[in-house]
Amino acid sequence: MLSDPLSGPRAPVQAPVEPQWTVESVLSTMPHRPAHDTASPVPFFHLIERLKTTKRTGWTNVGIEHGESISDHMYRMAILAMVAPTTIASRINMSRCVQMALIHDMAESLVGDITPVEGVSKAEKSRRESEAMDYISERLLGRVPGLSGQEIREIWQEYEDDETLDAHFVHDLDKIEHVLQIVEYERKYEGHKDLGEFTWICSRIKLPEVKEWCDAVLEERRQFWKSVGKEPEWRDEKKFKDV
Repeated sequence: MLSDPLSGPRAPVQAPVEPQWTVESVLSTMPHRPAHDTASPVPFFHLIERLKTTKRTGWTNVGIEHGESISDHMYRMAILAMVAPTTIASRINMSRCVQMALIHDMAESLVGDITPVEGVSKAEKSRRESEAMDYISERLLGRVPGLSGQEIREIWQEYEDDETLDAHFVHDLDKIEHVLQIVEYERKYEGHKDLGEFTWICSRIKLPEVKEWCDAVLEERRQFWKSVGKEPEWRDEKKFKDV
């Protein structure tokens, strides 16, 4: 403990404690916060505009300029679901998978795109996203006739639980979409940016049909780097472990 010859011992200075994240803490920063508990879906429509303008943080962190938004990512996932290989298409509910792809990151309209480098634990990330989806389904959509906020919440939860074949497939689409983007950004930067630190994602793909897609994309990546005379990075393990 520090001491002052005039005033005596001084307690150590403690770092300020960050306030707990809440939906209200985000809403309070919005210049035009959405009205809730109404019969109109328009406030919800305005909220999800944030998905169009919020960039995917992982790309921003590695210096990608004008990177994809959360909506960009989810849109291509939905298209991928529509062209599911026949061996998967016969076993899934394709309509539900398309919905799941378009819903799975909806909470990020309030939470933002949290990545491991930000030091937010997996449990805390889950808490924030669950609270965000409760707000969307109950306060924004709960009184809207003909539009089931509860169904949106249930589809989101199915993705989070990852226990059904539909959820497994959409989780794999989340990963293959990321791998596609790796190759596209490496091409955009003409070999001056190696995004191999993200290639660990490939090892997390479960379904053989999506693994086949991934292998085809990785072959494109190998051919590209060969054409520029460089050996790209490859990583099998995630750099930052979930807390």
